[in-house]
Amino acid sequence: MDALPSVLILEILNRVNDFTDLVRCRLSSKTLNSLSYNVRSLNLFCSYDRYLKSKAPGTKASVTPFKKVIKQVLQNLRNIEYVAIGVEKPFRGLFDDDDGDDESDDLYLSDVNFVSEWLPEISGSLRSLSVSDFWAQSCWRQSEVLSRISSCCHVLLELELKNAWLSVKGLKPMPMLTSLTLEYVRLDDEDLDKVNQCFPSLETLSLIGVGGLKEPKIHLWQLRTCHWTLSNAPISLTIHAPNLTSLKLNCVKPRSLVLEAPLLSALYLCIEGTDKFGLACLYHLKSLCIKTADICILGQLFQYGRTVKTLVVDSPKWDELVGVGGEVGFGALSSAFPNVCDLELGPRAWSSLEMSFCMRSLNDGSRMKDLKRLMIYLGLSEFRVTCSFISSLLDHCTNLSDVALLIHRDVSFDVASRLKSRCMTDFPGFRWRWGIWKEETKDIWIS
Repeated sequence: MDALPSVLILEILNRVNDFTDLVRCRLSSKTLNSLSYNVRSLNLFCSYDRYLKSKAPGTKASVTPFKKVIKQVLQNLRNIEYVAIGVEKPFRGLFDDDDGDDESDDLYLSDVNFVSEWLPEISGSLRSLSVSDFWAQSCWRQSEVLSRISSCCHVLLELELKNAWLSVKGLKPMPMLTSLTLEYVRLDDEDLDKVNQCFPSLETLSLIGVGGLKEPKIHLWQLRTCHWTLSNAPISLTIHAPNLTSLKLNCVKPRSLVLEAPLLSALYLCIEGTDKFGLACLYHLKSLCIKTADICILGQLFQYGRTVKTLVVDSPKWDELVGVGGEVGFGALSSAFPNVCDLELGPRAWSSLEMSFCMRSLNDGSRMKDLKRLMIYLGLSEFRVTCSFISSLLDHCTNLSDVALLIHRDVSFDVASRLKSRCMTDFPGFRWRWGIWKEETKDIWIS
């Protein structure tokens, strides 16, 4: 190893990435030990096994406190650009008295006093920082770590904080920051307002399971990508981002939802419903995933369907949307989204469209001439109707070549096999894919 060029050895060390492996390298060779202080990225995660050993009477005396390990490993790093510290299984111990460790703080990693002991020394070159806390120790301790980070990390581009109760007290502007992830943290509305003010250059924002928000507002002019999953039901929700191109929004039932993002090209919206839905013009929308039974939302999104090329939909209420004075079923879908190339129909949407097909067969207007790929989630409650609808649908989509059918796990093997055999016999020229689905589980692909 010592005979290798230093540049090559350093490249190898940068790929090691994990702190335990880095420590082993330091102990194995003077050359490795010297060069290890020039690594650019490092992950320091406490395993759950290590956590259990640190608590057990027979082993805790031999386990070095994790905070001490972090400080030792980060000490004297000269060119570090990426640091991630965290805890494996961060929510274990929260509801189990045997595992609970609320009084301890060795895994309270967003502790501002602890962070202040090592962050200033490496902040000069730091571009990305991730801190994932141990919720049993952090949920009842409010941290001002944001203030400390903003005070010393002047070239930071990416920041990720997870499983913490955050305060924005003393938060300073960070004009260089372009990416922010807050996951399972506690914030108030005024805290989010401060985030809007202090991070004006954000291009990527992820707010996953952020609790405490009631009337949250996002006002970010440079924002390009946003992923927002709300764990509670806020009164109102506002997103004002004139340069936003991609939005994934998952929320329960806010009283109002206002979306002002005229350049949006990709929208994923999963929402139970809302009393008021305000939507700016979406003339650039190319990809749409909509999972809702809210007629107001569906109706407004249908207005911008002509530009959509990729469509994922799961709603049982097509009939209510177009049943008065209009065509019911797949014809309404093809009319609203005539230029779709990729179409995915969720189980509720398929069931509703199948029911409409029973009342009225597809006509010549029920065509998607550009459709090339189709994915369907089937319940197979009526085998004959399902087969007939699939056959009619494929006949009306002349450019279709790739079909994926996912069958509910509770459907018997014999019934699923009959459907597979019939589809492949009637349409041998298609590329068929088969899978199994069930609520709240991951899809399984068979072929």
